[in-house]
Amino acid sequence: MQIHDLPYPDPGVPDARSGPRFLWWLGRNQLGGQVKALAWGLLHFTSVSALPFCVGMAIQAAVDRSGSRLALAGGLLALAAFAIALGDTFLHRTAVTNWITAAARVQQLLARKAARLGAALTRRVAAGEVVAVSTGDVEKIGWFVEAVSRFTAAALTVVVVCVSLLVYQPALGLVVAVGLPVVALAALPLLPRATRRADFQREKAGRATELASDTVAGLRVLRGIGGEELFLDRYRSASQEVRRAAVRSARMWSLISAIQVLLPGLLMVVVVWYGIHLARQGRITVGELVTVYSSVMVLGYPLRHFEEIAMAYSFSRPSARRAARVLSLERATGIDGMGSADVPEGAQPDGVPKGSRPDGALKGSRPDGALKGSRPDGALKGSRPDGALKGSRPDGAPKDAQPEGALKGSRPEGVPAGDLYDPATGLLAPAGRLTAVVCGDPDAAGRLAERLGGHPAEQGTSVLLGGVPLDEVPLDSARQAVLVQDKDPVLLSGSLNELLDVPASGGVSARDALAAARCEDVLEALAQGSPETGDAMDARITERGRSLSGGQRQRLALARSLITDPAVLVLDEPTSAVDSHTEARIARGVRGLREGRTTVVFTSSPLLLDHADRVVLVHEGAVTAVGVHRDLLRTEPRYRAVVTRETDEEAALGGVLAMNERKEEIEESA
Repeated sequence: MQIHDLPYPDPGVPDARSGPRFLWWLGRNQLGGQVKALAWGLLHFTSVSALPFCVGMAIQAAVDRSGSRLALAGGLLALAAFAIALGDTFLHRTAVTNWITAAARVQQLLARKAARLGAALTRRVAAGEVVAVSTGDVEKIGWFVEAVSRFTAAALTVVVVCVSLLVYQPALGLVVAVGLPVVALAALPLLPRATRRADFQREKAGRATELASDTVAGLRVLRGIGGEELFLDRYRSASQEVRRAAVRSARMWSLISAIQVLLPGLLMVVVVWYGIHLARQGRITVGELVTVYSSVMVLGYPLRHFEEIAMAYSFSRPSARRAARVLSLERATGIDGMGSADVPEGAQPDGVPKGSRPDGALKGSRPDGALKGSRPDGALKGSRPDGALKGSRPDGAPKDAQPEGALKGSRPEGVPAGDLYDPATGLLAPAGRLTAVVCGDPDAAGRLAERLGGHPAEQGTSVLLGGVPLDEVPLDSARQAVLVQDKDPVLLSGSLNELLDVPASGGVSARDALAAARCEDVLEALAQGSPETGDAMDARITERGRSLSGGQRQRLALARSLITDPAVLVLDEPTSAVDSHTEARIARGVRGLREGRTTVVFTSSPLLLDHADRVVLVHEGAVTAVGVHRDLLRTEPRYRAVVTRETDEEAALGGVLAMNERKEEIEESA
């Protein structure tokens, strides 16, 4: 793989069981580049190590006054210099290619994982950690992957030189062969401590990055409450902790570097002293002494790569561990209260359920994607022509459903085809109707909205779409079928045209979606802010829509969701930041635009609830009441308390007044 071939057509399925396994997997997937770098590295390092032999040969030729040997030594020096230049050039080129391609592979894997997990990613991994992994950690991982081949070439060169010196001059060669391993491995006992300090530094840096990311994201709010200085002090404290950790880590690495300088120097002193002693005794020539001395001096160059590989591994290991943690996350059948999931037993690496066909369809389904046993039109076998289940009431509700539509016993087999049903709570969203869900706990509402998007709360309780568990549907199909807009949607930077350029069915135009979301004033403001063209669709929207108000951001996000026109649209508090007048118009617009499509709205706004075909009250994780807004206000105290923000005293007073009115009616009738 060359740089111009990036991105990878398929980055592969990583081994994310641990950081070292992930690094090993990356190395194996770049075996060709590693072999090339090793070959060029061997050429470069061996050519550098050959210089002392050429110099020693030239000096001895000069001492012996041999012109032919001097000319031969000069020719060998020229050849070695050319090989050094050639090897260094292509080693650097190949090493940088390995670095960039490894980093690109990791970035592609992270991007693919983020796309598959969607909004669940930042609920399971801090945003600052995701930023740290996709920036600094990627570089460190790439550094280690490319440093492995250079280190291997350097280590092989050291072995070759030691063997050559033993053959060339056994007496001095033995000293070098014994001393070099000591020099190379002397810093090994210090590496665990240096690694721990490097890990601690990276942990502190990740926390500081997370704090900075959160601060930037909430800058408008901080300015509104005067909290800039408070968070600035927190970040200043966090950055000082990073600085202190970096200084402690640098001290350890400086000690290792000092050892790598001191010990080769001592080895050189020993070689020179012993070599002079042998030369005075006539046991070696001057040329041999110069050759051995120069070899020891030159070996300091490849020995530096021992320190580099130690540093690269120490810094890349925690980075690889964090990357592996993110890459090991899977869209699965088990999710806790905050949305974290575990990989289902037997699931395939690409997230397709075990037993499904290669095209992603469920095992046993027909080629057209319908379930085995269903009719050609996709309805379940045994259902009536209008799509209702056999034995259900004419209005489409199951036979044993309660009059208000709640399912008796919450049995999955009682769900009509095309409906969205949650067996854990008993929530049923009939196909083609607008269902409003009221929860007293906003966090519970958010978790339930996630579940309807295919994230179940516990094993065996997946949401059913038309009777099919949503977590067993291929990811792409599930995302086309169900779209969940959470209460804090994110607007990316770019023009309004780019913001609304999302995968869609084509059934809803941008104009209709913007009109339904009541974005007229937003378009007018954007047009005024774009005097060059005067077209609101070309206006620039800053990151996260910070140039817009909360209500404007919310309406643009709603328009973006409406454009996609999914089969099932789930909206979590879509109008919490708009005024009542605009909210009423949005309620009418959404109802009109989504006519005949399944829509679920989590809200406590009476204006939205009054436009719903069906209102469901969820209390303590279960459906407790189903009906229409006006009836539930009159008959359900819990519902009335949530929607009207009624206190206990007001509820008690309302009950007394209702009893008095009933008593007066009885007396009048008597």
